Amino acid sequence: MGRKEDNIAKAMDILKDYSRIRNIGIAAHIDHGKTTLSDNLIAGAGMMSEELAGKQLMLDYDEQEQARGITINAAVASMVHSHDGVDFLINLIDTPGHVDFGGDVTRAMRAVDGVIIVVDSVEGIMPQTETVIKQALRERVHPVLFINKVDRLINELKLNVEEMQKRFVRVINDVNRLIQKNAPKEFSESWKVSVQGGTVAFGSAFNNWAISSHSMVTNKISFKDILDLVKNGKQKELAHKSQLHQVVLDMVIKHLPNPKEAQAYRIAQIWKGDLESVVGKAMVNCDPNGPVAMMITKIIIDPHAGEVAVGRIFSGSLRKGTEVYVSGGGSTKVKIQVLAMMVGPDRIQVDHLTSGNIAAMIGLKNAIAGCTVSTDVIDPFEPMVHYTEPVVTLAIEAKHTADLPKLIEVLRNVSKADPSIEVDINQETGEHLISGMGELHLEVTLYRIRNDYKVDVTTSDPIVVYRETVDRKGGPFEGKSPNKHNKFYFIAEPLPEEVISLIKENKLPQGTKFKDKKSVAEMLQNAGLTREEARGLVAIEGMNLMTDITKGIQYLDETMELLIESFKEIVARGPLANEHVYGVKFSLEDAKLHEDSIHRGPAQVIPAGRNSIYGAMCQAKRILMEPIQKVFISVPIEIMGSVTNEIQQRRGIVEEMNQEGDEMQINAKIPVAGMFGFASAIRSATGGKVLWSSENAGYQRVPAELQKEVVTKIRERKGIRPEPYDEAYYAGL
Repeated sequence: MGRKEDNIAKAMDILKDYSRIRNIGIAAHIDHGKTTLSDNLIAGAGMMSEELAGKQLMLDYDEQEQARGITINAAVASMVHSHDGVDFLINLIDTPGHVDFGGDVTRAMRAVDGVIIVVDSVEGIMPQTETVIKQALRERVHPVLFINKVDRLINELKLNVEEMQKRFVRVINDVNRLIQKNAPKEFSESWKVSVQGGTVAFGSAFNNWAISSHSMVTNKISFKDILDLVKNGKQKELAHKSQLHQVVLDMVIKHLPNPKEAQAYRIAQIWKGDLESVVGKAMVNCDPNGPVAMMITKIIIDPHAGEVAVGRIFSGSLRKGTEVYVSGGGSTKVKIQVLAMMVGPDRIQVDHLTSGNIAAMIGLKNAIAGCTVSTDVIDPFEPMVHYTEPVVTLAIEAKHTADLPKLIEVLRNVSKADPSIEVDINQETGEHLISGMGELHLEVTLYRIRNDYKVDVTTSDPIVVYRETVDRKGGPFEGKSPNKHNKFYFIAEPLPEEVISLIKENKLPQGTKFKDKKSVAEMLQNAGLTREEARGLVAIEGMNLMTDITKGIQYLDETMELLIESFKEIVARGPLANEHVYGVKFSLEDAKLHEDSIHRGPAQVIPAGRNSIYGAMCQAKRILMEPIQKVFISVPIEIMGSVTNEIQQRRGIVEEMNQEGDEMQINAKIPVAGMFGFASAIRSATGGKVLWSSENAGYQRVPAELQKEVVTKIRERKGIRPEPYDEAYYAGL
């Protein structure tokens, strides 16, 4: 039996003992060495050859990932590690670092209880490091720190022990500042990382060595020994004395929680059902004998097996043949046909898996990333809140008409596997839109459509996704039903920033059902709404809110569902350029309704509500908003001018400039519309001597002088009458 088979046999023994299970993620900024670290951990645990570790990039098994040298998918691997003579099962998820794939990081954090934050010792904390730390802490995931590429400090920067330690202290302080600011209150101190506490390790993932305060004592290695060995090119010897996987996995086992410990404080955050119910208690206690409750965090489309659903089991036990409900999949149960553990691209079939484990299943029709799987019908898990939303769109068509049905099927699969991709299928025109987090996100998706699914497609140039809002209060505007028997009067005005923040942070749930309406109303009042508006809350859709401030109108309850439909329609397609509406409060102020319900049907109420909301928005002065990105650039001082020129040509604004040695750190904001082709332009402008990264930074108003031109272009592209309704006409009403 080989070492890999031996490990799989050991894993089978541990599956039922959650005290010996750790579910962990690895997260960092792009290129800080996450995947190389993951590979070496897997190799150390005997799941792949040590010669290939760091070169094979086992978890970057997608050929796009290998071609681009980055991680695109969050990959899963289970391995066995022995600590103090006891075997532990470690389920590890390697996550992407590129801003375009942030959705995968958020989903991975739902499945794990602990995370290794990897920081490049030369670059320090970068924007995406901050984002992944925030994502982890929001999901109540316990962090430890690995400072990577220490050999670069010694060989390239020629630092001595003292200078290196100063760098380390700076990184540790930066990480702790983020933990204090973003961790749940009860953990803001205890989760801070420290060298003495054993929650910080240093090393070189590429050269396979690491140290921690614990390992330095055990292996009798001092900082000075490390300096000498690395300087003299003896990193292999160092890797033999202080193995990376031994040091890092020991840290994980000693300092990160097992599933039962973690679920005790995580469930209340990620599931808003009744914690005193049977399933609530089972999840808090990670009970293998309770009803099954699990959340799917990833869908992998396998060309041979079809859809593979991967997720975390929070309670109960799964077996091959178990029948389960899938939230959003209707009231019929589906049968698990295959149950497996994941090791990178391989699936190891198992007979059963208990709570606290990460499972891969085949047979769950209708499952999408983020859905709840259970043996009884239960409240679904909280939706995962992503830090970014799609900002770039492509129109995509099948090259050959015969491929059209296949393309529709493929687009549905793509949006299942990656919920960060939004797909808008128009069966009538044959034009389909896919929206993603950025150019790279869409490039990778198109590559998969063409190569994995073998569909030949043509695409438009990338298009920016805009948003619409209002400038001031508009209305009440009268909307009449076609039969003239019903009238509605809506007011539209900007939604206070505090309310938008509450929606973004998922403190205010989407939809029309609010469990604790009283506390929601209280929250809204504290955020700037009047008592009537807060108590009259009807629906939240995207970053918009509808409220009913009428008094004692007969039959209104019966028609409210239809008015919500009107509200949703306008929010999905605003009156300026058919883009999504953002940050608007719609208040129903008055209504006149026909007493006979036959005259109050959908065909009458929905258009009347729509016209009223539409008119109120026009009177409130419609504003177009464009997505912007924060761009962080590091460039030698002498060629700084060409970078600032490039930023200004793209309507960008330089917000901050800091000098670090011979390098200049530039922080800028650039509209997404100006970011197309930025990667190649910045490389050629600087002769390749540039390091840069970006993150999405919300929306800003399109400059007034450009709005008309941009709106006209969008309307022409969408086939709407080029001239939007005349603002002056509405303002005078």
